Amino acid sequence: MNKAALLDSQLFAGNLWKTVSLAMLVCVTFAQPVLAQEKERMFRTLTVTGRGVETIPATLAQVVLGVELQAKTAQEAQQEAARRSSAVVTLLKSRNVEKLQTTGITLNPVYSYKDNVQRLTGYAATNTVSFRIATDKAGTLLDEAVKAGATQINSISFVATDEAIAQAQKQALKEATQEAQQQADAVFSALGFQRKEIVSIQIDGANAPPPPPRPMLRTEAAKVADAATPVEGGEQQVEASVTLQISY
Repeated sequence: MNKAALLDSQLFAGNLWKTVSLAMLVCVTFAQPVLAQEKERMFRTLTVTGRGVETIPATLAQVVLGVELQAKTAQEAQQEAARRSSAVVTLLKSRNVEKLQTTGITLNPVYSYKDNVQRLTGYAATNTVSFRIATDKAGTLLDEAVKAGATQINSISFVATDEAIAQAQKQALKEATQEAQQQADAVFSALGFQRKEIVSIQIDGANAPPPPPRPMLRTEAAKVADAATPVEGGEQQVEASVTLQISY
């Protein structure tokens, strides 16, 4: 390469670096105010949390019941438990219960203790199922289940329908958002600031915890056959909270 070409190459490279440096300077010059504004916007914020609660009727009963019995042999215990459980499940299906499922099957030896000596006296078999039914039909169905062979009613709790819960969740979120905004407006008004924009939104919860199950004593068919079991539902609360970060 001759001297003239080398000189031209060096001049081009120098001019290129000057151009790049100038472009970077322009970018930095314009970026600094933007970053400053963003920083100011993030620092001048108010964080508020609103809460919404909706109360809806619990129109469904969630029931856990089953069959428990003892026999001299494991086979006898299991077979009899299966026979009675089948009769109970057939009844439940005929009543069009919802979310019917088996929740437990157990078979355990039964021992007696006398003079510090352990003796096998038989076997205990247990089959349990859970299901949902309209609250106003639960009492009658429990009586029928006992007559069909159920020997224990483990628990019963009351919940709202999925559709009612979904609608209540939306309303609770709306109430929580409105409450958060009202809190922010009250603070800004007291301090003489103007609300600008919502920087971030966080939904901290929108759930409907079911009421705790009510334990029920194990019953015998003879004790409840002549009396209708009263079942009264209740109410279920759906809660939601919304956190807003608002600039001013």
